[in-house]
Amino acid sequence: MTDEPRAILMNGTALAARMLAAAAQKVRLIVERTGQIPTLATVLVGDNAASAVYVRMKRRRCEQAGMRSVRVELPHGTSTAQLVAEIVRLGEDPSVHGILVQHPVPAPIDRRAAFEAIPVAKDVDGVTSTTLGRTILGMPAFASCTPAGIMKLLAEYRVPLDGADAVVVGRSPILGRPMASMLINAHATVTLCHSRTRELPSIIARADVLIAAVGQPRYIQGDWLKPGAVVIDAGYNPGNVGDVDFESASRRASMITPVPGGVGPMTIAVLIDHTADAAAQQLNVEV
Repeated sequence: MTDEPRAILMNGTALAARMLAAAAQKVRLIVERTGQIPTLATVLVGDNAASAVYVRMKRRRCEQAGMRSVRVELPHGTSTAQLVAEIVRLGEDPSVHGILVQHPVPAPIDRRAAFEAIPVAKDVDGVTSTTLGRTILGMPAFASCTPAGIMKLLAEYRVPLDGADAVVVGRSPILGRPMASMLINAHATVTLCHSRTRELPSIIARADVLIAAVGQPRYIQGDWLKPGAVVIDAGYNPGNVGDVDFESASRRASMITPVPGGVGPMTIAVLIDHTADAAAQQLNVEV
């Protein structure tokens, strides 16, 4: 008979549902006071099946919150200039309050050029360099949705960050880097690891809080963990598999996010909440 996992499961689905309900209330107030419906434009380039699923999920949550969703689909072969022109058009449209460019965008599009075309006021996915800079400095911003959702999940479960040793594995500009900055701003001591990091297991072994964003299924093993660590698995791989080996990690961690049902729902909930707040700011409404 095997031991049952002892780690507390950090339920992102439940917290996300409460956040979506609160966002829906903001939307109702905006509509009542202005007669305008907060609107998110989603831009999808190419025919990546996984990206199409993610966009549908985001649109569905948007509509459940009472928002309007504008769908923009561009064919494979779209150039950087064509994509940028479409984003600029959306940025100039006063009826659109948030813009999401689903990533990854297919090569050879310059993803950074596309992101930088999004007006900061409508950057509800937290992808522009201005937003990242404000996040690093701890200034108000629509911070990248996944790390922002992780911070809310850590707060929900009262994970102490002040003075904690935190390790982030992955240095993406929309996840790892803003995640490290948010943890630093919460007074954690942060090590940011990546594909060139040496002796990764020994670094992870000292982490009180581990954020895994590797992009490789079951890469991080349970025996790498410090006993009692809090493990946030921000990975999602085919077959509903995260970047952490859940079976072994859940026997060593004190808390752990499941995949699915952990970080994913939080990412979408933050996106919807950001869009409601962006609409309120653009329409000059307090919610």
